[in-house]
Amino acid sequence: MAGHSKWANIQHRKNRQDEKRGKLFTRLIKEITVAAKLGGGDTTANPRLRLAVDKAGDANMPKDTVQRAIQKGVGGLDGVNYEEIRYEGYGIGGAAVIVDTLTDNRVRTVAEVRHAFSKYGGNLGTDGSVAFMFKHCGQFLFAPGTSEDQVMDAALEAGAEDVSIDEEGGLEVLCAPADFSQVKAALEKAGLKAEVAEITMKPLNEAVLTGEDAARMQKLLDMIEGLDDVQEVYTSAVIDA
Repeated sequence: MAGHSKWANIQHRKNRQDEKRGKLFTRLIKEITVAAKLGGGDTTANPRLRLAVDKAGDANMPKDTVQRAIQKGVGGLDGVNYEEIRYEGYGIGGAAVIVDTLTDNRVRTVAEVRHAFSKYGGNLGTDGSVAFMFKHCGQFLFAPGTSEDQVMDAALEAGAEDVSIDEEGGLEVLCAPADFSQVKAALEKAGLKAEVAEITMKPLNEAVLTGEDAARMQKLLDMIEGLDDVQEVYTSAVIDA
């Protein structure tokens, strides 16, 4: 990670997400609705729904909006059936990109995703073309200055797989996706607030982009993230602004 600040990059990403709060609400409502439809409306028995509701809470979504989304899912989707489709491809400098979508029109979605990749010099790949470059896991990131001993004790006791510290003093906790909720609860019980807490596709290697390459990659990611059917975008690119 030499040559750029992970923490500056995280803050940059958070700020961009805040700018797209309306879009974020739309995605969360869709995810909550689909999760409730597939696994029921009880968050204690439906881990996917619990995670989506937690994300909605972190985004300050009104509770009545969350409940309406759950009820809509439990009561059916008014004849609309969403399909989960993952697209994989390459951005600038060979940076890997994974795009997770929920769509009611596969033809429309693949056309829009392909157009976004090609417009800014990327390429839409085939299934499995980049997924092997990522690890599906729960990830918690703590800012420099957080007690390493406290994080390690709470995380490992709750079933985390790994705790590491970077050159800036930031801490990263990784766990299996199935253990995410219990690790999160244990960390919060210990009074530890993560800058990032999510189930993600973590790149095994990162591609640091600067200058014009960084600007083009950011435009590519912004265009993909702006598509209505896109739920999540994961990339090995690090935009060194």
